[in-house]
Amino acid sequence: MRLANARAADTLGLLEGPRGGAALTVPAEHEPAAPAPLPAWRVLDMSQAISGPYAARILADLGADVLRVEGPRTDVTQHFGVVRDGRSGMYAQMNAGKRSVGIDLTAPGAVDLVRRLASTADVLIENFRPGVMDRLGLGYELLAAANPRLVVLSITGFGPDSARRALAPVIHAESGLLARHAELDGRAPTDLPLALADTVTGLHAVIAVLAALQQRDLSGCGQHIEISMLAALAASDDHAHAAIDGGSESYSSRGTIWAAPGGPLLIAAPPKHAWVMLSRRGMLADPAPAGSDLETKARLRQQAIQDWMSDFADRAALIAELERAGIAWADVSDSADKFADNAHTTALPGTDRRVVALPYRFSAASADVRRGVARRGDHNVEALADWLGLDPADVRALAADGVLLSADAG
Repeated sequence: MRLANARAADTLGLLEGPRGGAALTVPAEHEPAAPAPLPAWRVLDMSQAISGPYAARILADLGADVLRVEGPRTDVTQHFGVVRDGRSGMYAQMNAGKRSVGIDLTAPGAVDLVRRLASTADVLIENFRPGVMDRLGLGYELLAAANPRLVVLSITGFGPDSARRALAPVIHAESGLLARHAELDGRAPTDLPLALADTVTGLHAVIAVLAALQQRDLSGCGQHIEISMLAALAASDDHAHAAIDGGSESYSSRGTIWAAPGGPLLIAAPPKHAWVMLSRRGMLADPAPAGSDLETKARLRQQAIQDWMSDFADRAALIAELERAGIAWADVSDSADKFADNAHTTALPGTDRRVVALPYRFSAASADVRRGVARRGDHNVEALADWLGLDPADVRALAADGVLLSADAG
């Protein structure tokens, strides 16, 4: 029996959103020039939003056979970005290269089907709220009993003992990152313009999965990995040492933006370090009178830097002097600029849509999207035949029972 209302769905920890979506022709897969660096491990992706799907997308680009399990409700990322062929830009970015099977977890027999898929998988990724997988009958102990080699990755917000909802903005705030940024800029806290907590967690998740698979090759046994978004962001905080040691925080890596000919220009250092590098080269004389206090010195020297930069007739001459002083600089570009020449993107097979590419450049392998972006259930027949040996009649029977969903279901 299918779930009929949002409140019932929420007891499973599912994200709410509109159902269905426009039809999409799934492009044929393509083979890059070089082989994928990873074996075709089977990855069952039961995750939603960004953190889990991003980890699964990376594994797919690296060669894994990723099968995405999609339920009746549309993933929240379908609400972000330009929609083409029924898929938003963010959804495409997180789910390119995967196959899709539509499963209504509330239908009789659906959980058994997932168990069977997990019994042939190498990895299962989920980011339900803690306790949901156990309530569904898909807890790690049960799955491992049927498949001892299975690696299960569970992504949480605050750890396995907290069922608190945790999207990226929540983690940004609780991590101290927003307060630090606001203090530096002397303003009220505001959220970041990207889901940093999600993507950082996804990257740590891939590292953990690869380590667990390596250990499995030695021991023959899989294991359960739990990663919280809060812990992942904390582990990626290069200024954590200051809070741990109880000292004052150092922001030597923080850039400073200056007014310059031709528009804003960033110097990859705070003003005091820029002063040292420029004055050492004899480019600036100290404007602070002898015996000035630190605050006066800092203010006058910062103004001297700004005056020096403003005196240049053109940007090229200023940049040449910064280069001569050994100072790293940057134009403050629009975010779209870095993708204008497609240098950091990859084409989805058979379409004119592009998504961000992985940054890995192997000398003897290729990490690339090998499939387009599937609709829910596009691979019901194909994937269930590959993973479980089911024939089309078996698949039709599961669809008739309401276990399997297609793109236009719901």
